[in-house]
Amino acid sequence: TDDGRIVCKRIIRKIIKQMKDSYFERQKVKDMLDKKKVKLGIAPIGWTNDDMPDLGKENTFQQCVSEMALAGFTGSEVGGKYPTDVETLKKALDLRGIQICNCWFSSFLISRPYEETEKEFIKQTDFLKAMGAKVIGVSEQSYSIQGKDQPIFEGKYVMNDEEWKLLTDGLNKLGQIAKDKGMMLTFHHHMGTVIQTEEEIDRFMNEVDKDLVYLLFDSGHCSFAGIDPVKVLSKYIDRTRHIHLKDLRSDVVAQSKKEGWSFLKGVREGTFTVPGDGDVDFAPIFDIIEKSGYEGYVVVEAEQDPAKANPLEYAMKARKYIAEKTGL
Repeated sequence: TDDGRIVCKRIIRKIIKQMKDSYFERQKVKDMLDKKKVKLGIAPIGWTNDDMPDLGKENTFQQCVSEMALAGFTGSEVGGKYPTDVETLKKALDLRGIQICNCWFSSFLISRPYEETEKEFIKQTDFLKAMGAKVIGVSEQSYSIQGKDQPIFEGKYVMNDEEWKLLTDGLNKLGQIAKDKGMMLTFHHHMGTVIQTEEEIDRFMNEVDKDLVYLLFDSGHCSFAGIDPVKVLSKYIDRTRHIHLKDLRSDVVAQSKKEGWSFLKGVREGTFTVPGDGDVDFAPIFDIIEKSGYEGYVVVEAEQDPAKANPLEYAMKARKYIAEKTGL
Protein backbone atom coordinates (compact mmCIF):
# COMPACT_ATOMS: atom_id res chain seq x y z
CA THR A 1 0.00 0.00 0.00
CA ASP A 2 1.00 3.65 -0.33
CA ASP A 3 1.09 4.01 3.46
CA GLY A 4 3.34 0.97 3.71
CA ARG A 5 5.73 2.35 1.11
CA ILE A 6 5.90 5.68 2.96
CA VAL A 7 6.70 3.93 6.23
CA CYS A 8 9.37 1.81 4.53
CA LYS A 9 10.97 4.89 2.98
CA ARG A 10 11.07 6.58 6.38
CA ILE A 11 12.71 3.53 7.93
CA ILE A 12 15.27 3.30 5.12
CA ARG A 13 16.11 7.02 5.42
CA LYS A 14 16.53 6.59 9.17
CA ILE A 15 18.85 3.60 8.70
CA ILE A 16 20.93 5.49 6.10
CA LYS A 17 21.23 8.47 8.46
CA GLN A 18 22.35 6.21 11.30
CA MET A 19 24.93 4.58 9.05
CA LYS A 20 26.26 7.98 7.97
CA ASP A 21 26.41 9.22 11.58
CA SER A 22 28.21 6.04 12.60
CA TYR A 23 30.69 6.40 9.74
CA PHE A 24 31.51 10.03 10.55
CA GLU A 25 31.82 9.18 14.24
CA ARG A 26 34.30 6.43 13.39
CA GLN A 27 36.26 8.85 11.22
CA LYS A 28 36.33 11.34 14.09
CA VAL A 29 37.63 8.69 16.51
CA LYS A 30 40.15 7.47 13.98
CA ASP A 31 41.75 10.90 13.76
CA MET A 32 41.38 11.94 17.40
CA LEU A 33 44.88 11.16 18.70
CA ASP A 34 47.95 11.29 16.49
CA LYS A 35 49.86 7.99 16.70
CA LYS A 36 53.03 9.83 15.71
CA LYS A 37 52.78 11.97 18.84
CA VAL A 38 50.93 9.88 21.41
CA LYS A 39 52.16 6.41 22.38
CA LEU A 40 50.28 3.85 24.43
CA GLY A 41 51.79 1.98 27.33
CA ILE A 42 50.72 -0.06 30.35
CA ALA A 43 52.14 -0.53 33.84
CA PRO A 44 53.07 -3.98 35.18
CA ILE A 45 51.32 -3.24 38.48
CA GLY A 46 48.21 -4.99 37.13
CA TRP A 47 50.20 -8.24 37.02
CA THR A 48 52.24 -7.92 40.22
CA ASN A 49 51.92 -5.21 42.87
CA ASP A 50 55.33 -4.11 44.15
CA ASP A 51 53.78 -2.59 47.30
CA MET A 52 51.89 -5.82 48.08
CA PRO A 53 53.97 -8.61 46.48
CA ASP A 54 51.40 -11.26 47.37
CA LEU A 55 49.13 -9.73 44.75
CA GLY A 56 50.25 -11.44 41.56
CA LYS A 57 53.19 -13.30 43.09
CA GLU A 58 52.46 -16.13 40.66
CA ASN A 59 52.79 -13.89 37.60
CA THR A 60 56.28 -13.88 36.09
CA PHE A 61 58.06 -11.08 34.23
CA GLN A 62 57.94 -13.11 31.02
CA GLN A 63 54.19 -13.62 31.32
CA CYS A 64 53.63 -9.96 32.11
CA VAL A 65 55.44 -8.50 29.10
CA SER A 66 54.13 -11.22 26.77
CA GLU A 67 50.55 -10.38 27.73
CA MET A 68 51.23 -6.67 27.38
CA ALA A 69 52.30 -7.29 23.80
CA LEU A 70 49.41 -9.67 23.17
CA ALA A 71 46.97 -7.00 24.31
CA GLY A 72 48.50 -4.51 21.87
CA PHE A 73 50.63 -2.23 24.05
CA THR A 74 54.03 -0.96 22.92
CA GLY A 75 55.19 0.84 26.08
CA SER A 76 55.82 -0.33 29.63
CA GLU A 77 56.86 1.13 32.94
CA VAL A 78 59.37 -0.79 35.08
CA GLY A 79 58.19 -3.32 37.65
CA GLY A 80 59.90 -5.02 40.56
CA LYS A 81 60.25 -8.31 38.69
CA TYR A 82 61.91 -6.71 35.67
CA PRO A 83 65.58 -7.63 35.07
CA THR A 84 67.94 -4.91 36.27
CA ASP A 85 70.52 -5.71 33.61
CA VAL A 86 70.01 -3.43 30.61
CA GLU A 87 70.91 -5.95 27.92
CA THR A 88 68.76 -8.71 29.42
CA LEU A 89 65.77 -6.43 29.74
CA LYS A 90 66.24 -4.96 26.27
CA LYS A 91 66.36 -8.38 24.66
CA ALA A 92 63.16 -9.52 26.36
CA LEU A 93 61.31 -6.35 25.42
CA ASP A 94 62.63 -6.13 21.86
CA LEU A 95 61.29 -9.62 21.18
CA ARG A 96 57.84 -8.30 22.04
CA GLY A 97 58.06 -4.84 20.48
CA ILE A 98 57.89 -3.05 23.83
CA GLN A 99 59.75 0.07 24.97
CA ILE A 100 60.40 1.22 28.55
CA CYS A 101 58.79 4.64 28.96
CA ASN A 102 59.09 5.46 32.68
CA CYS A 103 59.88 4.18 36.15
CA TRP A 104 58.62 5.16 39.61
CA PHE A 105 61.24 6.90 41.74
CA SER A 106 60.79 7.62 45.46
CA SER A 107 62.35 10.88 46.66
CA PHE A 108 62.83 11.82 50.33
CA LEU A 109 63.76 15.44 49.93
CA ILE A 110 62.07 16.81 53.07
CA SER A 111 63.12 14.09 55.50
CA ARG A 112 66.63 13.00 54.42
CA PRO A 113 69.79 14.72 53.18
CA TYR A 114 69.44 15.79 49.55
CA GLU A 115 72.59 13.87 48.56
CA GLU A 116 70.94 10.53 49.39
CA THR A 117 68.10 11.12 46.94
CA GLU A 118 70.42 12.55 44.30
CA LYS A 119 72.66 9.48 44.36
CA GLU A 120 69.75 7.10 43.77
CA PHE A 121 68.19 9.46 41.20
CA ILE A 122 71.36 9.44 39.09
CA LYS A 123 71.46 5.64 39.13
CA GLN A 124 67.82 5.41 38.06
CA THR A 125 68.07 8.01 35.30
CA ASP A 126 71.18 6.33 33.92
CA PHE A 127 69.31 3.03 33.76
CA LEU A 128 66.26 4.59 32.13
CA LYS A 129 68.35 6.48 29.58
CA ALA A 130 70.11 3.23 28.65
CA MET A 131 66.66 1.71 28.13
CA GLY A 132 65.64 4.58 25.83
CA ALA A 133 63.16 6.25 28.20
CA LYS A 134 62.70 10.02 28.10
CA VAL A 135 61.04 10.61 31.49
CA ILE A 136 61.34 9.53 35.12
CA GLY A 137 58.34 9.67 37.45
CA VAL A 138 59.16 11.05 40.90
CA SER A 139 56.96 10.85 43.99
CA GLU A 140 57.91 12.44 47.32
CA GLN A 141 57.59 9.65 49.85
CA SER A 142 58.58 11.50 53.02
CA TYR A 143 55.80 10.89 55.58
CA SER A 144 53.63 9.18 52.98
CA ILE A 145 50.71 7.17 54.37
CA GLN A 146 49.97 5.32 51.13
CA GLY A 147 51.75 2.21 52.38
CA LYS A 148 50.65 2.44 56.01
CA ASP A 149 47.82 0.67 57.77
CA GLN A 150 45.82 3.82 58.42
CA PRO A 151 42.76 5.41 56.78
CA ILE A 152 43.79 7.05 53.54
CA PHE A 153 41.47 10.00 54.12
CA GLU A 154 42.82 10.72 57.61
CA GLY A 155 46.15 12.03 58.88
CA LYS A 156 47.86 13.01 55.66
CA TYR A 157 51.06 14.97 56.29
CA VAL A 158 50.96 18.69 55.48
CA MET A 159 54.23 20.48 54.73
CA ASN A 160 55.32 23.76 56.29
CA ASP A 161 56.93 26.54 54.23
CA GLU A 162 60.47 25.31 54.95
CA GLU A 163 59.57 21.83 53.73
CA TRP A 164 57.95 23.23 50.61
CA LYS A 165 61.22 24.97 49.78
CA LEU A 166 63.24 21.81 50.45
CA LEU A 167 60.97 19.87 48.11
CA THR A 168 60.84 22.34 45.24
CA ASP A 169 64.52 23.30 45.41
CA GLY A 170 65.52 19.64 45.54
CA LEU A 171 63.32 18.73 42.60
CA ASN A 172 64.70 21.63 40.57
CA LYS A 173 68.20 20.25 41.15
CA LEU A 174 67.12 16.75 40.16
CA GLY A 175 65.29 18.18 37.15
CA GLN A 176 68.50 19.83 35.99
CA ILE A 177 70.33 16.49 36.30
CA ALA A 178 67.64 14.83 34.19
CA LYS A 179 67.74 17.64 31.63
CA ASP A 180 71.51 17.35 31.31
CA LYS A 181 70.98 13.69 30.40
CA GLY A 182 68.39 14.57 27.77
CA MET A 183 65.53 13.42 30.00
CA MET A 184 62.65 15.02 31.91
CA LEU A 185 61.62 14.80 35.55
CA THR A 186 57.86 14.34 35.91
CA PHE A 187 56.24 14.60 39.32
CA HIS A 188 53.49 12.18 40.35
CA HIS A 189 50.77 13.67 42.58
CA HIS A 190 49.51 10.74 44.66
CA MET A 191 47.02 9.84 47.37
CA GLY A 192 48.56 9.77 50.84
CA THR A 193 51.57 11.91 49.93
CA VAL A 194 52.46 15.55 50.51
CA ILE A 195 51.17 16.45 47.03
CA GLN A 196 47.61 15.11 46.93
CA THR A 197 45.05 17.92 47.03
CA GLU A 198 44.18 20.41 44.31
CA GLU A 199 45.66 23.23 46.39
CA GLU A 200 48.91 21.29 46.83
CA ILE A 201 49.14 20.55 43.10
CA ASP A 202 48.59 24.23 42.29
CA ARG A 203 51.17 25.47 44.78
CA PHE A 204 53.64 22.84 43.61
CA MET A 205 53.28 23.78 39.95
CA ASN A 206 53.62 27.45 40.83
CA GLU A 207 56.82 27.00 42.85
CA VAL A 208 58.90 24.55 40.80
CA ASP A 209 60.95 25.62 37.78
CA LYS A 210 58.67 25.04 34.79
CA ASP A 211 61.67 24.26 32.58
CA LEU A 212 63.02 21.56 34.90
CA VAL A 213 60.07 19.89 36.63
CA TYR A 214 56.98 18.64 34.79
CA LEU A 215 53.72 16.99 35.78
CA LEU A 216 52.89 13.31 35.70
CA PHE A 217 49.10 13.55 35.47
CA ASP A 218 47.06 10.70 36.95
CA SER A 219 43.30 10.65 36.31
CA GLY A 220 42.67 8.09 39.05
CA HIS A 221 44.55 9.89 41.82
CA CYS A 222 42.82 13.16 40.96
CA SER A 223 39.43 11.48 41.15
CA PHE A 224 40.30 9.60 44.36
CA ALA A 225 41.32 12.88 46.00
CA GLY A 226 38.00 14.44 45.03
CA ILE A 227 39.53 16.61 42.30
CA ASP A 228 38.07 17.05 38.83
CA PRO A 229 40.81 15.52 36.64
CA VAL A 230 39.67 17.59 33.66
CA LYS A 231 40.28 20.79 35.60
CA VAL A 232 43.83 19.79 36.52
CA LEU A 233 44.79 18.50 33.09
CA SER A 234 43.33 21.48 31.24
CA LYS A 235 45.29 23.81 33.52
CA TYR A 236 48.63 22.01 33.25
CA ILE A 237 48.57 20.08 29.96
CA ASP A 238 51.33 22.29 28.54
CA ARG A 239 53.55 21.26 31.46
CA THR A 240 52.54 17.58 31.42
CA ARG A 241 55.05 15.06 30.03
CA HIS A 242 53.57 11.74 31.17
CA ILE A 243 49.98 10.59 31.69
CA HIS A 244 48.49 7.75 33.72
CA LEU A 245 45.06 6.60 32.56
CA LYS A 246 43.52 5.15 35.70
CA ASP A 247 39.80 4.60 36.30
CA LEU A 248 38.02 4.68 39.64
CA ARG A 249 35.07 2.85 41.18
CA SER A 250 33.24 5.55 43.13
CA ASP A 251 31.19 3.08 45.16
CA VAL A 252 34.39 1.48 46.47
CA VAL A 253 35.77 4.93 47.36
CA ALA A 254 32.57 5.69 49.28
CA GLN A 255 32.94 2.45 51.20
CA SER A 256 36.61 3.22 51.82
CA LYS A 257 35.67 6.55 53.42
CA LYS A 258 32.86 5.01 55.47
CA GLU A 259 34.93 2.13 56.82
CA GLY A 260 38.27 3.94 57.13
CA TRP A 261 40.27 1.77 54.73
CA SER A 262 43.95 2.27 54.09
CA PHE A 263 45.12 2.99 50.55
CA LEU A 264 46.35 -0.59 50.12
CA LYS A 265 43.11 -2.05 51.52
CA GLY A 266 41.25 0.01 48.94
CA VAL A 267 43.44 -1.37 46.16
CA ARG A 268 42.67 -4.92 47.27
CA GLU A 269 38.96 -4.16 47.31
CA GLY A 270 38.94 -2.62 43.82
CA THR A 271 39.27 1.15 44.17
CA PHE A 272 41.00 1.34 40.78
CA THR A 273 40.35 -0.28 37.43
CA VAL A 274 41.27 0.18 33.78
CA PRO A 275 39.85 3.00 31.64
CA GLY A 276 36.26 2.40 30.61
CA ASP A 277 35.50 0.06 33.51
CA GLY A 278 34.87 2.67 36.21
CA ASP A 279 33.35 6.11 36.72
CA VAL A 280 35.97 8.51 35.33
CA ASP A 281 34.79 10.35 32.21
CA PHE A 282 37.70 10.02 29.81
CA ALA A 283 36.11 11.77 26.83
CA PRO A 284 37.12 15.30 27.92
CA ILE A 285 40.54 14.02 28.99
CA PHE A 286 41.17 12.59 25.51
CA ASP A 287 39.86 15.84 24.04
CA ILE A 288 42.40 17.91 26.02
CA ILE A 289 45.22 15.60 24.97
CA GLU A 290 44.21 15.92 21.32
CA LYS A 291 43.76 19.69 21.24
CA SER A 292 46.98 20.39 23.14
CA GLY A 293 49.19 18.51 20.71
CA TYR A 294 50.59 16.49 23.63
CA GLU A 295 53.57 14.33 22.75
CA GLY A 296 54.51 11.39 24.94
CA TYR A 297 53.06 8.30 26.54
CA VAL A 298 49.61 7.70 27.93
CA VAL A 299 49.89 4.70 30.23
CA VAL A 300 47.16 2.41 31.54
CA GLU A 301 47.86 1.99 35.23
CA ALA A 302 45.32 0.17 37.38
CA GLU A 303 46.52 -1.65 40.46
CA GLN A 304 44.07 -4.44 41.23
CA ASP A 305 44.11 -7.92 42.69
CA PRO A 306 45.02 -10.13 39.69
CA ALA A 307 43.00 -12.96 41.21
CA LYS A 308 39.89 -10.80 40.85
CA ALA A 309 40.85 -8.88 37.70
CA ASN A 310 42.72 -11.12 35.26
CA PRO A 311 45.60 -8.95 33.97
CA LEU A 312 45.36 -10.00 30.32
CA GLU A 313 41.58 -9.68 30.26
CA TYR A 314 41.68 -6.19 31.76
CA ALA A 315 44.60 -5.09 29.58
CA MET A 316 42.60 -6.11 26.51
CA LYS A 317 39.52 -4.36 27.87
CA ALA A 318 41.52 -1.15 28.30
CA ARG A 319 43.13 -1.48 24.89
CA LYS A 320 39.75 -1.92 23.19
CA TYR A 321 38.22 1.04 25.02
CA ILE A 322 41.09 3.39 24.17
CA ALA A 323 41.09 2.29 20.54
CA GLU A 324 37.37 2.96 20.27
CA LYS A 325 37.60 6.38 21.91
CA THR A 326 40.86 7.70 20.43
CA GLY A 327 41.93 5.61 17.47
CA LEU A 328 45.24 4.72 19.12
